[in-house]
Amino acid sequence: MSQSAESGPGRGLVPPNPLSVVDRRSGIDRRDLQQEEGTNLERRRGPGRRRTDFLRAAEEGEMNPEQFLFIQAIEAFKRVNGKTFPTWTDVLEVVRKLGYRKTMPSELAIGQQAEDWTEAHDAPSNVDTISDDAAA
Repeated sequence: MSQSAESGPGRGLVPPNPLSVVDRRSGIDRRDLQQEEGTNLERRRGPGRRRTDFLRAAEEGEMNPEQFLFIQAIEAFKRVNGKTFPTWTDVLEVVRKLGYRKTMPSELAIGQQAEDWTEAHDAPSNVDTISDDAAA
């Protein structure tokens, strides 16, 4: 019986040939792709765009009073409700209870995926009310 060089005793894995070259640049260059319209959520700034003072401070761990209040409210919610990881609905509930209302049109371009809306600045939070469907 003949054995190949790779399957012989003591010949399990063969190290790669150090002289072989793999050109990893053979794919599509992302810089050549047509730019899509942004959503205003992009983290990459691109050339010539610097971080705002708001982002710089947040990334360096310095919180302004608004950020600190939000973090404290989320921590209190988690402690009171026994939740380690609040859902997005929970986060929105905390935001509304902090007094935030959607009074301005959105600055995000998310397309037709969701309808933009606004409400009065003094609108109730409506997070503690029970709907007619849930009551029945």
